[in-house]
Amino acid sequence: TQCYFNLENTNTLVSTDDSIEVRVGTVGRALPEIECKIVNPETGEECPDEGTGEFLARGYNIMKGYYKMPEATAQAIDKDGWLHTGDMGVMDKNQNIFINGRVKTMLLSSSGQNIYPEEVENQVSTLKYVLETVVVQRDQRLVALVYPDRDAAAKDGLDDTQILKLYEDNKKILNKHLAAYSHIAAFELVKEEFEKTPKKSIKRFLYS
Repeated sequence: TQCYFNLENTNTLVSTDDSIEVRVGTVGRALPEIECKIVNPETGEECPDEGTGEFLARGYNIMKGYYKMPEATAQAIDKDGWLHTGDMGVMDKNQNIFINGRVKTMLLSSSGQNIYPEEVENQVSTLKYVLETVVVQRDQRLVALVYPDRDAAAKDGLDDTQILKLYEDNKKILNKHLAAYSHIAAFELVKEEFEKTPKKSIKRFLYS
């Protein structure tokens, strides 16, 4: 596994697995001479081991900045040379790095817990017929919007009502793989693919 951070098409290799010890679910450890840390995105303070925060990196291969874009550079790289990746993650005591989601997409539960919709979406994507999914928060409840493979479902004799029933029937099993504050409360089917940016990222703000 290797971890690249892509900021406006600027690719930076930061971490990789070694051949001796691989921990499943991580993007490996930092490369030699690359520093990594996890900080609270609000306070900037470094998080303890296993604490979740924004992933920062610093080293010889980190970009100097955006060409003729000083404001964008200042937002991405602080005065001490740390690249703020915008990714939320965790680093364990052995320096293994876990990436959970993006700072901009993070949701807050009613009890103050951080919810990473990408983690929930990964679980939803394991359900049959799911082509795309976006998890949104409505009235402090998580709703999974799903664009299903209607052609495949139709071949199996299922319409939208039956697809929804299938998802509802599997909701309890799916939620067992998620923290209590990240449980899905409901599913909704959408008629068309989700709108995307030129980089093929879903425009989440259109569906929240």
